[in-house]
Amino acid sequence: MIPVHIQNRKGARSFKDLNPEVIEYLNRGEIETANLIEWLAVDQLKLLKKILNDIDKSEWYDSFYEAISSQKKPSANANTKVIGTMFMQLTTNQEILNHLSDHASDVPRCWATYWAGMQEPEVVAKLETLKSFAADTHFGVREVVIFASKGEIIKDLNPAINLLSQWTSSKDENIRRYAVETTRPIGVWTKKIDELKENPEKGISILEPLKSDTSKYVRDAVGNWLNDASKTRPDWVQNVCARWEKESPTKETIYIIKKALRSINK
Repeated sequence: MIPVHIQNRKGARSFKDLNPEVIEYLNRGEIETANLIEWLAVDQLKLLKKILNDIDKSEWYDSFYEAISSQKKPSANANTKVIGTMFMQLTTNQEILNHLSDHASDVPRCWATYWAGMQEPEVVAKLETLKSFAADTHFGVREVVIFASKGEIIKDLNPAINLLSQWTSSKDENIRRYAVETTRPIGVWTKKIDELKENPEKGISILEPLKSDTSKYVRDAVGNWLNDASKTRPDWVQNVCARWEKESPTKETIYIIKKALRSINK
């Protein structure tokens, strides 16, 4: 039973504020991380050892340890990808993938995201496989999906946009937000999409249905997408915003327009 003060905690604001008791629960995989500080603080090898023991695969640990130790630039996100990759190399057991995908801890679900995504080299199949992870209730998993898919989206942009345009009608705000966020021309900590920096009009089929979305999470993504595009195609962004202001004079659209034009209006 997880104590109430652990369940209802607010995430630490800095590493020095981390509660050792919380870290113990995180490293045992019994709770989700509450924010980025906690996510970065998880000892993924310690958590991995616990999970490998749970699934009767303790003998795999050395392979994971060597893969993580051999990295030139180790980081929490890199470790996540390495662990997901190693799982895929060691097994095709769907039950193990399901165990990680449904885990109480968000970190194994991040490993599963990479593993599931790498099983599908073709972009449409990859996106369909990763859709459930894009809908995850945890922010960390939703961000890892972007890392796990953006490279293939860049390589095969047109079919990716065609599929993601359909996802904008999803009832799940996380799916709608993913369709926008994963195609941002510049984005944060992810690869740039040069084709959309030069020709942002290719992404309008994703943006248009969401210009007055009810979800702030989605509106922020749309505004940020357009702000990205304004760095290279301010003319196009201004024209889109001017048209939206006439066609959809809602408070939701006005919110997006303000966010979209913030770099232009500095």
